[in-house]
Amino acid sequence: MTSTCRRQPERGRFGRSGNLHLRTCDSGSYDEHMSVRTPDPNSGWLGDDELAAIRLRLPLLYVEAVPVHVDGLGRVTDVGLLLRATKTGSITRTIVSGRVMYGETVREALFRHIEKDLGPMAFPLLPASAHPFSVAEYFPEAGRSPFTDERQHAVSLAFVVPVTGTCEPRQDALEVTWLTPEEALADAVTSEMEGGRGVLLRAALASVGRLN
Repeated sequence: MTSTCRRQPERGRFGRSGNLHLRTCDSGSYDEHMSVRTPDPNSGWLGDDELAAIRLRLPLLYVEAVPVHVDGLGRVTDVGLLLRATKTGSITRTIVSGRVMYGETVREALFRHIEKDLGPMAFPLLPASAHPFSVAEYFPEAGRSPFTDERQHAVSLAFVVPVTGTCEPRQDALEVTWLTPEEALADAVTSEMEGGRGVLLRAALASVGRLN
């Protein structure tokens, strides 16, 4: 069954997202995800121009999380996809994502971005071992990999993360839609996912034995 968790009135809108990355801001304008844009007014140590200059010279490290519900045997029953409006006004689907800050562990980054996008009551169950199911490489130009990000070269560590609490979409997310694995893999859904993340979603479900 398809279910949605719609955006609620925001409390403490920016949560803990005003931290530093490479001695820079955690996000900046439309920065929390390669193409998944979660604006943060706290630009931190670097302004937009400085961050743009870094992106021209260095690949940036991200984490991505596919939120799921599991049953008592640990089998994935539902997949949570974020619905967002892009800068151009189009509607896309995506997953939790954001940069890893300087001095931050991968586990800490995962928790921070899940809380930022799904709210503090999502209660994620982080994996005991921080080994991603996939490493996705995003390039500004199409054709070099299945994944694109017009702003930068980014390397993303991708995880499947069960959540046990209540999701409150925050920042620029319009809603969280919960789909069965079969529904999530439908062409109509994967074609709406930004930057080639339909490929990543398929890999996520394959990694947990839910790709038919």
